[in-house]
Amino acid sequence: MEKRNKPGKTGLIRIWYAFLYSIDGIKSAYKNEAAFRQELLLFAVLTTVALALPISTIMKLFLILCNTSIIVVELLNSAIESVVDKVSPEQSTLAKEAKDMGSSAVFLTITCAVVVWVYVLLKIFVLK
Repeated sequence: MEKRNKPGKTGLIRIWYAFLYSIDGIKSAYKNEAAFRQELLLFAVLTTVALALPISTIMKLFLILCNTSIIVVELLNSAIESVVDKVSPEQSTLAKEAKDMGSSAVFLTITCAVVVWVYVLLKIFVLK
């Protein structure tokens, strides 16, 4: 396999710049993606609820990780949509399929999170 020798920053400076690029990505998603803003609000609310629930720390962590996974997959979906829009501004079956698959990933992640949340809430308030 060919090694990529990319000129530029190395070491801690590279890590710092990678962090800054990540923050730029979050800012861009917040500015341009309504779904991301909605999911971020939901993340804040559900994380607060998770921390307040009378459950073990590991269960709280599990709920928060479910919330986080929605944000992560939404960021990936938004990136896919941006790239597809850039390389295929005209109508294309492949472009539609790529966007639909990204959307499906978000849907499945939300579905999994809902299942986990429902289970935990039932366990606390119904199944005691």
